[in-house]
Amino acid sequence: MHIKRPDFEWAFLGPKYWLTWLGIGILYLISWLPWRWQLALGGQLGLLLGKLAKSRTNVAKRNLELAFPDMPDTERARILRENLKNTGIALLEGGMGWWWPDWRVRGIGRVEGYEHIQAILDKGKGVFGIAIHNLNLEMNCRVIGTVHPSVVFYRRHNNPLMEWIQYRGRSRANKLMIHKKGVREMLNCLNDGDLCLYLPDQDYGARRSEFVPFFAVPDAATTTGTLIFAREANCESVFVLPLRTDDGYVIKILPGLEGFPSMDDKLDVTRINQKVEELVMQAPEQYLWMHKRYKTRPDSSLPSYYG
Repeated sequence: MHIKRPDFEWAFLGPKYWLTWLGIGILYLISWLPWRWQLALGGQLGLLLGKLAKSRTNVAKRNLELAFPDMPDTERARILRENLKNTGIALLEGGMGWWWPDWRVRGIGRVEGYEHIQAILDKGKGVFGIAIHNLNLEMNCRVIGTVHPSVVFYRRHNNPLMEWIQYRGRSRANKLMIHKKGVREMLNCLNDGDLCLYLPDQDYGARRSEFVPFFAVPDAATTTGTLIFAREANCESVFVLPLRTDDGYVIKILPGLEGFPSMDDKLDVTRINQKVEELVMQAPEQYLWMHKRYKTRPDSSLPSYYG
């Protein structure tokens, strides 16, 4: 089912939400600062949060060790530090994505490779956009929304006031937001010729997953949900790479895999992981390393990669 637009509640004005309002107000004011000021501020915020949220920092450090065991320690440490800075910047990019007017988004963001989307639409098919969890995704969704609003899966915020704010902000970029279990509705949107974004690069558990290589880990739980959409809908796939550059944001649309999907699930998700690896390596410091990507083991008796 699609997520209904939440209504404003008078309870939001009560003391329970005053701290939330304070945080929202600060984020809103920061969003109007010059972009480079926000990058500098966000970077320092990320380094501070890295010291305060040690558990998440340790997850990112461990993921980098698992993914790149042969990389020099100094290079992994550099990527980790830059990744922490990018995490802080991502918090401020939420404000940019939610509140910037379209003219400001267009002035700093661009879409490359849109012809791949148009070619699929011209065939009367939906576009299945396979994206990766780069930290700047919130802002880049807004960038692509200025060109072609998309359909996405959506997770409600636990704080009702933040949900009201978050929904309003994200709906500026998206045509429709679907509950994370709304598989049938996503299929319907693809059949209707929409651009739908899907992110297959997290660990969603053993159910409907294959254990295949992801970087140097040979048995990463990888969802087969991608194959449901690619096989059952009237669509073709593209890859979606969101990046922040020295002068703004670029969301790159890249051709999908040849001969995909096949009838071999393990082969298909292995190929997806290989492509995701290629995209991640274009800017590894911008990737979401704080997620426990390798938490699910193929056998529950095996020790955790995270200790």
